[in-house]
Amino acid sequence: MKSLILPVALAAGLLSSAPLRAQEGPWMVRLRAVSLQPADKSDAASGLPADAIHVSSKTIPEVDISYFFTKNLAAELVLTVPQEHDVTLSGAKIGTFKELPPTLTAQWHFLPDQTMDPYVGLGLNLTLISDVKLAGGALDLDKTSVGLAAQVGVDVKVAKRCFINLDAKFAQIRSDVKTAAGAKVTTVKVDPFLFGVGVGYRF
Repeated sequence: MKSLILPVALAAGLLSSAPLRAQEGPWMVRLRAVSLQPADKSDAASGLPADAIHVSSKTIPEVDISYFFTKNLAAELVLTVPQEHDVTLSGAKIGTFKELPPTLTAQWHFLPDQTMDPYVGLGLNLTLISDVKLAGGALDLDKTSVGLAAQVGVDVKVAKRCFINLDAKFAQIRSDVKTAAGAKVTTVKVDPFLFGVGVGYRF
């Protein structure tokens, strides 16, 4: 997956944003398997070194719905189901939490009429945090996180309406760790990279 990022980034320059042809449906649905790799950064606090809190990596299912305003310009809504993560402190598990991270990006497709169509995207991520079970209830997390999201990927046409998709995203996800009384302890920067492979259908 990482070897894909450079050739995509070096893809041909922007083409004119021409209207869709009548036979090209404006909708596209993709199904992906995604490897979520957290950055595992946290602020230092009293008695707590920096980056001591880690959130477990996951492989998750993902579905996204795209609408093409033109051949080049599309909006993509990325959805999944709530995911449970283990949380460790200096290597020892202290609990779990669940997160649901819907993401909306605006995409630019460089080569929409070619077999390989690389794209880039930029947008926003909203993460909803629930079922926090940390340190036997002594610790809690903020319930929402809003941050930037960026992506790079490529659609490879394998039939008239069918595609193979490779995609890499970064999402800014951060939360304050608080005591049960509400006092802030530290800030966790999950900030995951997400590497996905899947299939798409245009209609």
